[in-house]
Amino acid sequence: MADFREHRVCIKFCLKLGKIATECNEMLKTAFGEQAMGRSQTFQWFSRFKTVRISTDDDERSGRPVSSSTPEIIERVRQIIRDDRRRTIDEVSMLVGLSHELVITF
Repeated sequence: MADFREHRVCIKFCLKLGKIATECNEMLKTAFGEQAMGRSQTFQWFSRFKTVRISTDDDERSGRPVSSSTPEIIERVRQIIRDDRRRTIDEVSMLVGLSHELVITF
């Protein structure tokens, strides 16, 4: 996931210059090209800054940080697969205690 902090600063700057969200979106596209924040995301941040938002940092997220892809876990998944190549992804995820999606990435 891209870090759009710089884009959010630009959006806040555009707002302070009196630009509208559409102009701001076009300026982001000009400045950042294909890496520019999407239109709907730009409009959401523009609206947030227009009402009450001050900080350009991401909001805190609940839940445990992703720490499952340690070298030990990766090796354990690979060893389970080496021992029995007929195991399904669901079986491996149950044995290791990780989600189906995370096991696929190993």
